[in-house]
Amino acid sequence: MQQKMILSGNEGVARGAWEAGVGLGIGYPGTPSTEIVETLAKLEGPLVAWAVNEKVALEQAYGACVTGMRGLVTMKHVGLNVAADPLFTIAYMGVNGGLVIAVADDPSMHSSQNEQDNRWYALHAKVPMLEPVSSQECRDYTRLAFELSERHDVPFLLRLVTRVSHSRGLVEIDTAAGYRRTSRRYERNVPKFVVLPAHARARRLVLEKNLANLLSDPEARGVNKMEITSSEVGIITSGASYNYVKEAFGHRYSVLKMGLVYPLDGEIIREFAGRVQRVFVVEELDPYLETHVRALGVTCEGKKYISPFFELNPQAVATSLVSAGLEPLERPDPAAVEPVAGIPARPPILCAGCPHRAFFYLARREKVMVVGDIGCYTLGAMPPLDGIDVSACMGGGFSIALGISTNLPEGEKVFGVLGDSTFYHSGITGAVDAVFNRRPIVPVVLDNRSTAMTGHQENPGTGRTLDGEPTVMQDPERIFRAVGFDRVLVAGAYDLEGIRNAIREAKAARDRVAIIVKAPCRLLKDARRGPAREIVTHDCTKCKNCLRLGCPALSLKEGGYVAIDTHACAGCGLCEQVCRHRAVRVKEKGGTA
Repeated sequence: MQQKMILSGNEGVARGAWEAGVGLGIGYPGTPSTEIVETLAKLEGPLVAWAVNEKVALEQAYGACVTGMRGLVTMKHVGLNVAADPLFTIAYMGVNGGLVIAVADDPSMHSSQNEQDNRWYALHAKVPMLEPVSSQECRDYTRLAFELSERHDVPFLLRLVTRVSHSRGLVEIDTAAGYRRTSRRYERNVPKFVVLPAHARARRLVLEKNLANLLSDPEARGVNKMEITSSEVGIITSGASYNYVKEAFGHRYSVLKMGLVYPLDGEIIREFAGRVQRVFVVEELDPYLETHVRALGVTCEGKKYISPFFELNPQAVATSLVSAGLEPLERPDPAAVEPVAGIPARPPILCAGCPHRAFFYLARREKVMVVGDIGCYTLGAMPPLDGIDVSACMGGGFSIALGISTNLPEGEKVFGVLGDSTFYHSGITGAVDAVFNRRPIVPVVLDNRSTAMTGHQENPGTGRTLDGEPTVMQDPERIFRAVGFDRVLVAGAYDLEGIRNAIREAKAARDRVAIIVKAPCRLLKDARRGPAREIVTHDCTKCKNCLRLGCPALSLKEGGYVAIDTHACAGCGLCEQVCRHRAVRVKEKGGTA
């Protein structure tokens, strides 16, 4: 029985995996991929979990698939960098149960530190990749990927982008079958599953044969579709770019939509090129398709007109190809691609009452060098806090600090800062290295008991699994002591004096010292809020020192006085502590914030 539902692309992936009888769904949260696991967890049947990082997630799913269970792994694009080590090897090993790795790229870096194009990973690792254009295709391609994975003994990549992951559309689903876990028999096979060099050399040849067989599979080739409506111009495209092309040009020009973007079907590309006079390639980010089309001996144009940077949209595609002589359905409005005038800038900033704020406020005043990491606390780099000097990637808060420490003036230290989820993801190894190599760094964990930036997912420090079941609650303090730190200084996130003393003590210490700053994220539903504060104007000297906290509940009013929005105030009390003139007090009327 068929039924239609409105689903996002991520929900479509989860639904497709469920209908395919996936046994294990696992990943690490990261926008724009997070909702796949969260949606799958709401569907009865599969085992669903958050892993400590993407490498562990992929390895767990691969272990499940070895036993015959189908496994779905999810991550954002930079997460595939973390999982790359097993990815390249399991391509040689092949699968037993189907294995699908859903990876969401983030063109324009809406919430990411780069906009890498993960189609190159498919080519480099020799892992087939499907790229859906809609929520319907997210569901359909996920189901197909599991089937093709088992049929051709290969893992499959499913490439999403932000617009496909988060856009919603009608999806036709199968409601008759329900959930039935798909499983295959496990048979011990050392030459296949143990990658000694001799085994790997043999499996390398098997992989090439599997990929060749895949390209002759009618179902695999069937996702590449030609829409011949013109003999003048043909456009080769894939993924979200297909939607932009159709919105810009409709049926005015012929289109070849590539659903299987690795390995590429050279036969259909040559056939399509032979039916049109000019060929254009429209794709986001790198000239991946264009490079391969040219390698087939097909003359085409692409990045000559289409920007290799940032996210595309219908206006950008239409405007770019107008200069090549193509006529869009409507002349693009130049204003459509420009920011609307008069809207005030809204830079990203830590929330009112954020437990990360005090550390960065004091780190800047104590003149310590801080290496940050990826999470809410990265916003500590924004003015007026200006509390981070370097930040690159997950776990780098400690590891980059290790390198900086090798070239510091005598007696100086660098502080490396991670959140609790990142500490478990990839920070512990940096802490071990600091002790092992005797590096003068101060590792700091800002422990808000949540993976907050991606939506408050559970992590090993929350004491709960994804489904809410109680589990061992990990503690950064115990871990620091276990790996060799002599002392661990623990301060409350809203205790300015305690944090200041910890920073000073760690700077001066000759032994190995770590710092933990603790308080739950203020956006957690059970987080306690303190009493709202207000400014007593006749005591305010207009020094504006409280504004240096960068709290969005504070603003400057006419006359130079600071005001507190009591509706936004979380009652953390930091502004009261930094005011030297005692002009900030607990609001006497109106209750708590």
